[in-house]
Amino acid sequence: MKEKPSIQQIENFIIYGKVRNFAMAAKRANITQSAFSFQMKRLEEIVGVQLITRSSRGSDLTREGEFFLPKAVKIINDLDETINELQKFSGKTVSLNIGALMSLGDVLMNRHVSYFKRHNQNIDINVYNLEAKTLLHKLKSGEIDIASSFLLPQMSLDGYVKDFFYKDELVYYAPALNLPQTDFSLKIIKQTPFASYSPDYFISAVIEDYFTRININPDIEARLSTPYAIMQYCKDNKTGSLLSKRILMEMGEKTGYYSLQEPLCFNAYLIYNHENHKISSIKVFVDYVLNLYEAMKH
Repeated sequence: MKEKPSIQQIENFIIYGKVRNFAMAAKRANITQSAFSFQMKRLEEIVGVQLITRSSRGSDLTREGEFFLPKAVKIINDLDETINELQKFSGKTVSLNIGALMSLGDVLMNRHVSYFKRHNQNIDINVYNLEAKTLLHKLKSGEIDIASSFLLPQMSLDGYVKDFFYKDELVYYAPALNLPQTDFSLKIIKQTPFASYSPDYFISAVIEDYFTRININPDIEARLSTPYAIMQYCKDNKTGSLLSKRILMEMGEKTGYYSLQEPLCFNAYLIYNHENHKISSIKVFVDYVLNLYEAMKH
């Protein structure tokens, strides 16, 4: 029988195809550069075709290498998916890692997980509450399988599936002020100390841009790390903040917040890579969330 490439050789060729540099590829593969180079040479010997050009100026894929790369990716993805389905068939669980944008809050995703787990015994779900930069990095590195996020300007997500599931509205939350709805105005935001997010968070910059647009400059009394911490701070102090109406509703807050005269809304998406080897399980979860929010409209 004719010798065939090993799975490791194909996987390392895919790594090279992504970075086009032997040193970087070897580092990602967690082997020495000489061992990596030997593997690629051996792969070329087995397939009988030069896949990578090498010169003093660097290296790159040949025309044949470019042809082989997407087919190699498909081979590995198909194998991973087959193993995934086999494990589900045998009763073993598949683990999905979901990253929720910090300012969106993870309580919403946690409730989805609780319901979903009761009806899908073969899929385990782990939820991580992450800020935008970390969320994007972990999505691209494969550390998380699905991102629940707004679409941010700094996110380069070409090639990813982006399924819209909810329009999120920010409201002014100030329960300790005990204001009647009719008494709320922009003047209240101007005069009341404000609790915001950490300055390096996406939502902090969005709120500052919003205040600039409506010509308001409230006094920042505190900067906190999560919407839940901000909620508690506003309950304990005569302080206001802009928070997701959806989070407040999920947390059982029925009063103490006010609609903004100039609305501030974001579309929330579930973002994932269709080539992820867990795609069948990902689609089960995504379809559940999409159907849930569609039903909420009616």
